[in-house]
Amino acid sequence: MRQHSDMTPVVDLTLEKGAGPFRTRRPVYVDLLAPCDNACPAGEPVQAWLALAQAGKFRAAWETLVRDNPLPAVHGRVCYHPCESACNRETLDAAVSIHAVERFLGDLALTEGWPFPVNPRPGGERVLVVGAGPCGLAAAYHLTCLGHMVEIREAGPVAGGMMHFGISAYRLPRGTLASEIDRIAGLGVRITCNHKVEDLLAERDAGGFDAVFVAIGAQVSRHAEIPARDAARVLDAVSLLRAADAGAAPRLGRRIVVYGGGNTAMDAARTARRLGADEVLIVYRRDRAHMPARAFEADEAIAEGIKIRWLTSIKEVVGPSLTVERMILDANGRPQPTGKFETLTADAVVLALGQETDSRFLRRVPGIAFTTDGGIVVDPQGMTGHPGIFAGGDTVPGARSVAAAVGMGKHAARAIAGWLRGRPYRAAERPPLVSFEMLHLPLFADVVAAAQPVLDAAERIADFEEVVAGLTEAEARHEAQRCLSCGNCFECDNCWAACPEDAIVKLGPGRRYRYDYAKCTGCATCFEQCPCHAIDMIAEPSGAGQ
Repeated sequence: MRQHSDMTPVVDLTLEKGAGPFRTRRPVYVDLLAPCDNACPAGEPVQAWLALAQAGKFRAAWETLVRDNPLPAVHGRVCYHPCESACNRETLDAAVSIHAVERFLGDLALTEGWPFPVNPRPGGERVLVVGAGPCGLAAAYHLTCLGHMVEIREAGPVAGGMMHFGISAYRLPRGTLASEIDRIAGLGVRITCNHKVEDLLAERDAGGFDAVFVAIGAQVSRHAEIPARDAARVLDAVSLLRAADAGAAPRLGRRIVVYGGGNTAMDAARTARRLGADEVLIVYRRDRAHMPARAFEADEAIAEGIKIRWLTSIKEVVGPSLTVERMILDANGRPQPTGKFETLTADAVVLALGQETDSRFLRRVPGIAFTTDGGIVVDPQGMTGHPGIFAGGDTVPGARSVAAAVGMGKHAARAIAGWLRGRPYRAAERPPLVSFEMLHLPLFADVVAAAQPVLDAAERIADFEEVVAGLTEAEARHEAQRCLSCGNCFECDNCWAACPEDAIVKLGPGRRYRYDYAKCTGCATCFEQCPCHAIDMIAEPSGAGQ
């Protein structure tokens, strides 16, 4: 305690915090887990490559990104960006448009012809990958980077799986997809198309493969028990999308009904409009809050003139007539019949009720177990009950998205490599997650997020040209600069400038800082001034603060 000249006592607040010889806590620099990194199904270090992009180091940003995900131009277009839903910035104004910056980096790399920043050294064991979808391609890429020789056998005419046949070209241009696949093949991955594996063990043995990864996806449409007669025209959504992509779409007619509420239903409906249908109606048995499709997918469909009839189930199709029943949701959100029927008319009905895995060719492999919908049962390492045969992607139970499949492919590659070495793969322990409440942000005005240009709805339905455009270089850098760097130091100098004891030493660009604990009083000013919570206050080791 000290006193003014008038002898009025004044409390020294620094001592209340444990300063000087009474220090009970000391500051330490930490690297915590950003919510975007935590939410990315592909396991990208989002914050790391955003930091490089905001500095204009675009090639370094792309190289950092593709060490975990070899398909950034694809992901920037089709990923549902859960990283943005988790972004702490959303509490301030709007989430960082991470997918748009990722797309910019992916497109720039293709334009500039940047090669992957890896130098594979072949000579490791041989691995067979069955399926050239996102999971199989990612596994092949990472296995190759780990030094293994990889061959992919693909039943379809081109690589890409459901990225090619289940996502329309107006969302994912085929040239972009092909270019990113070609870069993977350029590492030495051999991709053989039009090769359907019928006897897995025979293929493995004939090729001298040491391990197998099955990533055949879920490309078989799920059928509904809907009576259809009198020449009713009923198609499945996956077949329609495949035919449209090949330029061989059937003549659908003027009025089309799409049955289903998922992303494939939205794509099928929007495709039907582009194929000339005047009226497209989506019929779904639950309400919008319970639909599996992403909200923006439904919004884009509605903007293109597609109508959606919620809480409706198709009971029978007789020629152009559809008998539908109104539904209600029970307390658990499940649709229940009401007994109220109506009749609709349509020239064609497209069923978009989800996809299943056609895993029949694996039934003869000893030890492999299956789920009721044909999925493959695997252990935490991704291995089936047959030693050396792994599976992943839409083939196994779990989230079904391109990003999730790519993340599973990376995990599978590391698990396969570990199994081949006799050392099971163990993921590194993750640091604590940073919430918005942990940040010490200064007051600042909202910074408007960069908006991607979108074609007018009337223009979209004329063809299959890409609907959403990318960012310019200036826009991409602006958007990256909106990142708050949650949990990780970005060398803002706030701690250094705020320390009243000059106890913080700058180590130079990219090297951050260190504490001089001989000077530090434990006042916590640096902690309070760090905007991103890259500093924690920890208990003083016994005797260290004396």
